[in-house]
Amino acid sequence: MADPVTVAAAVGWGMKAAGWVVSPIISNLVKEGFSYLGFDTSEKLRQLEMKVLQLELMLGLEAVQIYPHRNRLEPLLKNLQSAFYEAEDILDDVEYHRLERQVQSHPSNNKRWVHKIHSSLPSFSFIKRQGSGNITSEAPPGISKNRLKKTLQKIENIINEAHNIFPLLNLPNHSNVENRRSVDANAHSPVTTSAPPPVVMGRDEDRDKIISMLHENVDGVRSTPNGSLSHSLIGIHGIPGSGKSTLAQLVCSWEKKDKQEKKDGHFDLIMWVHVSQNFSVHKIFSQMLEEATGKNCLEYKNLNTLEQKLEEALSGKRFFLVLDDVWYNRGESQQELRKIVYPLMIGKSGSKILVTSRTADTLSALGAGRCISISDMDDNVFLKLFMHYALEGVSVDETNRSKFERIGADIAKKLGRSPLAASLVGGQLRMTPTVEFWMNARDRDYMNETMGALWWSYQQLDKQVRRCFSYCSILPRSEFRRDELVELWLAQGFIRTTDTGEDLEVVGHRYFQELVSGSFFKEHRGWFGETGYFTVHDLLHDLAKKVGGSDYVRIKQGWTGDLPQDVRHVFIEAYDKTWMPKRISQMESLRTLIIATDSTDETVFESIFTGMLKLRVLIVKRKLFLEKRRHLMLLPKSMGKLKHLRYFDYASNDCNKIHLPSTITMLYHLQVLDFGALSRLEFPSDEDMSKLINLRSVRARPFYNWGIRHLGWLTSLQTVPLARVKKEVGYEIQQLKHLNKIRGRLWIDGLESVGSKEAAVEANLCAKVHLKQLGLFWGYESRNLPDVEAEVLEGLCPPVDLETLKINGYHGTRYPTWMVGQQNGPEDLQVLALDGCSRMERIPGDSKLFTHLRVLKIRFCSWGSLPDNMERLMSLEELHLWRCREITTLPTLPQSLKEISVYQCSDVLHSSCLTIGHPNWQKIEHIPHKDISPAKTLEVPGTDHGVSASHLDIGTQPEEDVN
Repeated sequence: MADPVTVAAAVGWGMKAAGWVVSPIISNLVKEGFSYLGFDTSEKLRQLEMKVLQLELMLGLEAVQIYPHRNRLEPLLKNLQSAFYEAEDILDDVEYHRLERQVQSHPSNNKRWVHKIHSSLPSFSFIKRQGSGNITSEAPPGISKNRLKKTLQKIENIINEAHNIFPLLNLPNHSNVENRRSVDANAHSPVTTSAPPPVVMGRDEDRDKIISMLHENVDGVRSTPNGSLSHSLIGIHGIPGSGKSTLAQLVCSWEKKDKQEKKDGHFDLIMWVHVSQNFSVHKIFSQMLEEATGKNCLEYKNLNTLEQKLEEALSGKRFFLVLDDVWYNRGESQQELRKIVYPLMIGKSGSKILVTSRTADTLSALGAGRCISISDMDDNVFLKLFMHYALEGVSVDETNRSKFERIGADIAKKLGRSPLAASLVGGQLRMTPTVEFWMNARDRDYMNETMGALWWSYQQLDKQVRRCFSYCSILPRSEFRRDELVELWLAQGFIRTTDTGEDLEVVGHRYFQELVSGSFFKEHRGWFGETGYFTVHDLLHDLAKKVGGSDYVRIKQGWTGDLPQDVRHVFIEAYDKTWMPKRISQMESLRTLIIATDSTDETVFESIFTGMLKLRVLIVKRKLFLEKRRHLMLLPKSMGKLKHLRYFDYASNDCNKIHLPSTITMLYHLQVLDFGALSRLEFPSDEDMSKLINLRSVRARPFYNWGIRHLGWLTSLQTVPLARVKKEVGYEIQQLKHLNKIRGRLWIDGLESVGSKEAAVEANLCAKVHLKQLGLFWGYESRNLPDVEAEVLEGLCPPVDLETLKINGYHGTRYPTWMVGQQNGPEDLQVLALDGCSRMERIPGDSKLFTHLRVLKIRFCSWGSLPDNMERLMSLEELHLWRCREITTLPTLPQSLKEISVYQCSDVLHSSCLTIGHPNWQKIEHIPHKDISPAKTLEVPGTDHGVSASHLDIGTQPEEDVN
């Protein structure tokens, strides 16, 4: 029998090899390639798909058995991977030249060009074609069909050669694949009982939280005639080995003790059933009945009879049932899963069920009303638990105990705070309590021996999601944002769909949610409590590194190793300009380069742009803030050579301004441009920028001279810092008409250039249903008449789900009907900011826009008073008055207010709000949080009545406006 280290090495290698070898990925590539070459793909795929499926099975499920044949398989798999990437690059070149011809075939002076070009595109890029459609264009100049044909033939030959090894492995046939998966998955899920382990640490808080849920509203859940459940479901989810079952055992033990002592509110009956993946309803019911009656229930072979007996046993009893390790695979009937709780409707009011599962989706499908994600252990608590398993009760020389503790601390750091890992590895160390053995163990990778359950959870993921997950190995373990990670997957071509009308970001977010549900990702709040950040558990990050294999490399401080020749994705944390250019020459096949260091310069960009021509993702970030920054960084013209580039992110603070070369407009695949909070950008010709027809996101501060002529050509655009309107061709408000994928935030400046309601209506803002924040800005040059401004604002009706609206510099004679009437307009607006605007006379009582308003900001306004019926804003929680110099008195304010700020307004208003007994003081007395700042002599740029977007630092305002 193979020793544990050999077995672990084989399993680890199997993970690496199987991380990317999945049938749909290779099959889709082959289909695309042969279709482009004009071959009948159906026969080719029929021959290859079964072989690829068996290859995946061999790597994923039979890693230990094939270990003696690794020397034959490893070079084959490396060659297969290289050929796969080569074919992908060729097809990407084909798509690039197709896009180039598409752009060049339409003169930029044709105003209808946008409609022609986008109506002729089968889909926006090669990425989407991977999921739907084929390449039908002719071979572009410089692209050899013969080269692609040879590469695809190489893939076919390698798969056939690997398939010839199958007879040596005694593999199951295709019909047994799914059954084998279920059996093996259950093999990694030992049957549990209600008895907790002898020692449990760090779970008291979670235990108490669940017990509190079990005993709240004991009499609040009752049986109803229509058959609704008479109990509530509580769920615990987390990664395998995180302690879900142990936590449930603690709760169960606590409840049994209360029952024995007959404490108030104790349960009449306590049951424990281990479910696992491959379960049957009949078996589960039998176990429940046996738990309820204490008798063997094998004699009930009829499910109907079994249900009746179970209902008899539970009737009139207030029970507590634990269903441990419940699985739910997508595609299975949700109704089938819920059968395991259906007979329990007969239970007495207050009955509860506690469910543990690896995924939140399972708990949702089962109907769990409340779910908790099991918390990570504190490092100190975990070390204490690990040392308990490793040394408790072992006779150790006291002179060596401190050495054991020091070595044990180093080993514990490798175990990802997994209680399962602590038990397994600690148990092995316990068998040989010698300093020499422990020191040798410290340098070995014990994690392979604890990866079994995690590996099976990974195997349950959608095959395309697996590839996305492996990409996480290159990212830091610390927090990341959902949208950014989805964009990176999209840039690498990992997201696909067979539905030509489905947005790829939607598919990507579905992939992401699957990983969240399976506890691969865990939500985390940012520095200021923001939501939308996520982390990867240490153990799962290690799993991602194993399945990613040599494709992914992170270069840390002190790194001296050589880069694998087949590396595709590199994260550099330790930048050294003496060796970086040399390393770049070794990474010509690189697809991702992330540099997160304290120093970079222009020379590294020249090396990158000329040496890494296959890059899809390039990210340069600085970790430290520099007091002295260069004025200007010039990116070299060689940037135009990166024809595969989709994602460019330069979020650095080492310069005030970046000049982008004109050659950037040749990057037709480009999807994301991200410059963070950079002070200034210098774009090439505005007309040229509109050639980036695949551009989906531009992130930068919306500074004054920002703008893209013919913005309307970029119909894939989803985020943009600012839409600037001018009285020039290409800058019309109508450019926004077809940009209905815009999401998040949109600032529109220069509205004084819009001359009619009809033009404003053509912007079609109401159709931009994904928009959450909207800023409308009027400047102060060439102003329209107030009546015209009123008509323009009337035509700029926002979408119904808008949450934040900021209006700046509006001097119209009235406010639009979508604000003050019942028709159209936002229905759940949370934040309204009016800067330098005309006075609003009254708050209309029948306006939907004000119904849910939570925050109102009035700034730079020359209003003599606030609306006299402010009390109608019954949902208002915050009122902010900033530099409103003419306001001296306050109207009656809503009782819902929790916060008011008065900043640099009139001396009269300031002093009266602070004078006890004054009417203004009385009107704010009920507000818990008050910030009354004195008036100061501070001139506002522009006029006395407000400022334009060009004067305000609007790049820093949006987040403030929302919160």
